[in-house]
Amino acid sequence: MRWVAVLLVVVLLHWIAAQWVERHRSISQPLEPDRAPVQVALLKPERVEQAPANTAPPPAAPARRAPARKPAEHVLTITRPEARHAVTTAPAAGTSPASATSEATSAVSPASSTGAAAAASAASGIGNAGASHGVKFSVPPSGDLQYDTFYNGVRNQPGTIHWTNDGHTYEMVVSVPLPFVGTFSYASHGHIDAFGIAPDQYIEKRGHRVEDVTIFNRADRQIAFTRTPTTLALPDGAQDRFSMVMQLASLVRGDPAAYKPGVTREFYVADNDSGEIWPIETIGDESVRIPGGYVEARHFMRLPRREGDRRRIDVWLAPSLGWLPARLVQTEPNGTQIELRWRGGLASPDSDSDDTASPSAPADGPAGAIEKP
Repeated sequence: MRWVAVLLVVVLLHWIAAQWVERHRSISQPLEPDRAPVQVALLKPERVEQAPANTAPPPAAPARRAPARKPAEHVLTITRPEARHAVTTAPAAGTSPASATSEATSAVSPASSTGAAAAASAASGIGNAGASHGVKFSVPPSGDLQYDTFYNGVRNQPGTIHWTNDGHTYEMVVSVPLPFVGTFSYASHGHIDAFGIAPDQYIEKRGHRVEDVTIFNRADRQIAFTRTPTTLALPDGAQDRFSMVMQLASLVRGDPAAYKPGVTREFYVADNDSGEIWPIETIGDESVRIPGGYVEARHFMRLPRREGDRRRIDVWLAPSLGWLPARLVQTEPNGTQIELRWRGGLASPDSDSDDTASPSAPADGPAGAIEKP
């Protein structure tokens, strides 16, 4: 009789657990099955140069001076191969950075943040090329972003992405709480160089496990790991797993029209013990469900890197959110899915862009009007 009672209790507990999972399961947007891409263009990492955001400032009103604007975000341009011969050498050590940049970017005010960023780039050996020779590369403004998190479709506690960018350095910290195993956190710290976002250190901590650190040694041009004694050569434009998302967002912000369905861009990405080329394909524009409605976003997917590669990463960047991620989904080889879906901004990002909605809109309010890129 005692064993019958134990069996009934076990069955009851399983039924309660099943009801809890069913109650908290989200109506998640399923991912499309893997498909053979139709490749329109393959883009590889290229050098980026400092350029003004606008070719000329608007004329001031005669009656009064226009109010001072906040410093614009860091803006760079990609130099096409045919224009590389026009890149000038860095100024001498005794040359003033402001005077060195004024010859190539006369439209930039010496007091502007973009001018200061150009001077820092020139001082570190970055040449200057005309804006007409490249495509804009615009780093997203700073912000603390909140996301609903899902583990295999089951909603968990909200996660966050902390992103700061001062035109010279950046910091990105992604926090995803998971049941039973603890919080997964991913931190990327670095600067902005001639190839865009340049990580110096990537720290990954999964739950209660010891953190793994990846070090991008620019002086020796080596990538080192705490998880393994192996070292790798550090190529130009190398990213870590999460800086790659902001590097992609910066490229799309600079020239959205260049990323049509089928266009694939390659990124060299270092993990916590290895590095390889990630081909990221543009899938197309889709609607992403967020609290209060939908938001239009451009879908990017990492293609299989080798035969039998079942790991998948999908990113949706929304123009109304300043091309910040509206949704991120990582699919493990065993089918496990970890998802982040836009919930709102914890703090208003320092953005003065006129063509994007504020990412700090309330999470429970209606979705704002989506402006097409």
